[in-house]
Formats: sequence, C-alpha cells, structure tokens
Amino acid sequence: MTTLNEDLLYQIYSIVEEIPKGKVATYGQIAALSGHDKNSRLVGKALKYAEMYGEFPCHRVVNHAGRLAPNFPNQKELLIKEGVAFKPNGYVDLKQSKWDAK
Repeated sequence: MTTLNEDLLYQIYSIVEEIPKGKVATYGQIAALSGHDKNSRLVGKALKYAEMYGEFPCHRVVNHAGRLAPNFPNQKELLIKEGVAFKPNGYVDLKQSKWDAK
C-alpha cells in the first residue's frame, strides 16, 4: 500500500501543473504518470491538501468518466472558462478534452 508523503504530494502536484488550459486529466491518469497505477484515490486525497502547498490547477482533474469533484462547486465554471467541452449529462467530454500526456 502506498502512503501519502511529501515527495509523492509534490510529484502529483507537478503532474497537475502540467495539465494545459482547456484540457483535463483523470485521477487514474495522474496515478499512472506518478508510477502508482492503482492509486487514483490517493491522487484525490493529495488534491484535497493542495492549497496547503501552493496553487495548482486541481480543477482540471476529473474521474474516469469525466465526472466533476462533488465538493468543488466552481469546478465546472473554471473549466468552461478554459474551453473544456461538456456532455449533456454535465460530465466532461473526455474524447475532446482529455489531456494526451506522454
């Protein structure tokens, strides 16, 4: 089991910083990019503490289906301002807006 420590926090935050405006990444995608494939919940937990470590574009992170974070009331507004595409059900259209991280 992977534990959340400062090194991992900063690794996750540095990946989140790379997500370009107008794109989103999924929790699982960030977990995989950090070398922790099966730990998408750990990414979510790290993002909860992001404000304590600086300013990061956490609004650009959604779940695997494009659903927004339940306790982030202005997330959709921030994403719309950046040009992120949404489906009629209110989820992000990942086919159009998912970050193609290498």
